[in-house]
Amino acid sequence: MRSFTILFFFATTVAVALASTSDDVEAISQVVEIHRLRPQTGSAGHRVPQLDCLSWRLALETNNLRDWKLVPSACEDYVGHYMLGKQYRRDCEYVAKVAIEYAKGLNLGGDGKDVWVFDIDETTLSNLPYFARCDVAFGAIPYNNTKFNEWMGEGKLPAIPSILGVYKTVLSLGIKTVFITGARENFRQSRIANLKKAGYSNWLKLVLKGENDHGSAVEYKSSKRTELVKAGYRIVGNMGDQWSDLIGQNPGARTFKVPDPMYYIG
Repeated sequence: MRSFTILFFFATTVAVALASTSDDVEAISQVVEIHRLRPQTGSAGHRVPQLDCLSWRLALETNNLRDWKLVPSACEDYVGHYMLGKQYRRDCEYVAKVAIEYAKGLNLGGDGKDVWVFDIDETTLSNLPYFARCDVAFGAIPYNNTKFNEWMGEGKLPAIPSILGVYKTVLSLGIKTVFITGARENFRQSRIANLKKAGYSNWLKLVLKGENDHGSAVEYKSSKRTELVKAGYRIVGNMGDQWSDLIGQNPGARTFKVPDPMYYIG
């Protein structure tokens, strides 16, 4: 453990020294804070049940496992190790790579009616600093709506870099972007500020859940996509971390699932 701590301190010192801008330093400090909160997750000497928890994650990512409420306690370390490690970043990068290749190969209408739908939480922005907290435990502790809303209202969610790359690419191709989130309408201003701070500066629509929006997440997101289609827009791409973002009516010509083993929304 001592050698691990020394190595981590050395790596952090080098990273900060190499940071060329204040934004780089802020991003690095955020990662450091996550690791400080859970320094032993998946580290040497702590058994990570690779086989069982890997199979569990595969089941949920393929939508074979549904309606689950909590990350199994036996998989807390595994999920933490995955989310804070290289594999999660690589998985997001691969999804982004495929999405960008697809977007570049599209034959667009040229009439301004091609749109790409993005979810926000765990798709374009990351709640990982919140989920890494000891009182959240990567989703192994029951969801606390008050705590989560306080965190979301602060507007400090960082971008998921690879998905930000998809966003910038589709804009450069002339595809308009639409954000559809399950966050309530009263968070609109904090969401706008957070998106812009993270690098998402332009969109056709930012759709939040209003007082008259009821039903399941699938029903809500389907209805909002249907409104786009009825307005004459073509959904050429759709990205989300939950299957409820990607199924139902008018899901789009192509959907892309971003990994998220920390919670389930049906």
